Amino acid sequence: MTEKKQLNVSAIENGTVIDHIPAQNLFRVISILGLERIGNLITFGTNMESRMLGKKAIIKIAGKFFEKDEINRIALVAPHAKLNIIKDYTVVEKQLVEVPDTISGIVKCVNPKCITNFEKVPSKFAVVDKANVSLKCHYCEKITDQEHMEFL
Repeated sequence: MTEKKQLNVSAIENGTVIDHIPAQNLFRVISILGLERIGNLITFGTNMESRMLGKKAIIKIAGKFFEKDEINRIALVAPHAKLNIIKDYTVVEKQLVEVPDTISGIVKCVNPKCITNFEKVPSKFAVVDKANVSLKCHYCEKITDQEHMEFL
């Protein structure tokens, strides 16, 4: 008989758990949040079973609570993610990530001729599709889909 082994991941005392990240977007979330540059304890798992996504990823960050612009970044690549806020080893708040109606200063316009790419004008987009996340540039009206987004 073989004995099943299970890996236990330590609970975090204070911090945030980002759950329901599409598995293929895990490293994109890590990158857009700059998590590779912080010294906090970070645990992540990917390709976990999920009824909603098929395969999901999860990130646990000790000692980190996200600001609104960081949550908007998460929403652009993981629009169905959930944030669990942990304090004293207890989930004190659950937040659904929501794609906002407008995005400013987070994503670069894909149109090389857009004014935002050669003048000191902050990017600004209207969200035209929240489910599949696509953005329309306020200045040149070029549509950028989730696959082609380049974060600033």
